[in-house]
Amino acid sequence: MIQTTFPDRAVMAELLARMLWEIKAVHFNAETPYKYASGIISPVYIDCRKLLSFPRIRSTVMDFAASTLLRDAGFEQFDCIAGGETAGIPFAALLADRLGLPMIYVRKQPKGHGRNAQIEGEMKEGSRVLVIEDLTTAGGSMFKFIDAVRAAGGIVDHGIALFFYGIFAEAQQRFANGKVQFHHIATWREVLAIAKERKLFDDKTLSEVEAFLDAPLAWSGRNGGVSELSL
Repeated sequence: MIQTTFPDRAVMAELLARMLWEIKAVHFNAETPYKYASGIISPVYIDCRKLLSFPRIRSTVMDFAASTLLRDAGFEQFDCIAGGETAGIPFAALLADRLGLPMIYVRKQPKGHGRNAQIEGEMKEGSRVLVIEDLTTAGGSMFKFIDAVRAAGGIVDHGIALFFYGIFAEAQQRFANGKVQFHHIATWREVLAIAKERKLFDDKTLSEVEAFLDAPLAWSGRNGGVSELSL
C-alpha cells in the first residue's frame, strides 16, 4: 500500500505526540532523572518501540512517515529501506511495505561468523537507501548504520526518525557534515505542549523539562551528567 495523502506537518506532529502519551511511551521525572548511553542526564525518556504494539497507531504513523518522505524527498528517490538494529528493523519493514520498496537491515557490527555480514538482505551496488530509526537524539547511532550502508556500496542521502529530540545543535551539524537530509515527524516540543495542555504533571516538573529542552547539556551538567557531546 502506497500512501499518497499529505496531512499538515503540524497536525502530524501533534497527533504523534498525543499517540505517545496515550500509549504511555513518554516519561517525565525531574526528581530521579534518566541517564542515557551518551552520559546525558535527562528528566525525559521515551520508548518509541511501544508504537509497534498498537496496530491503528503504528499504521497511522507509517502513513505520516510515507507522507513526510514523498513530500520532502520525492516520489522516486529510494531503491531500498534500511532499518538499524534493533528498533529500526520493524519500522523499516512497515515503511517498505507502505512505499512498495525492498527492505534490508543493518547490524551494529558484523555478526562475526558465517559471511560476517553487517547488512542482511539484498542491496545492489549503487542503491539509493533510506535509513530509518524509531528515534534520534543527536544522530550518532543513525550514522553507524549510514556508514555501514555506504561502505557496502549504497548511497545514503536521506535518513528518517519517527521521533527527533530536536534539542541538540550537534545533531544538525552531524547531518550537515555527513551530507544527509534528515526527516522526522515529531519532537519533544510537541510532546511537552500536550503535557502542558492536559496538565499531566505539576508546574515544577514541567518547568524542569522545559529547562532541559532549552539547554539540555547545561541541565545534564547541573545534575551530574555530561555537559558536552562529541561528534
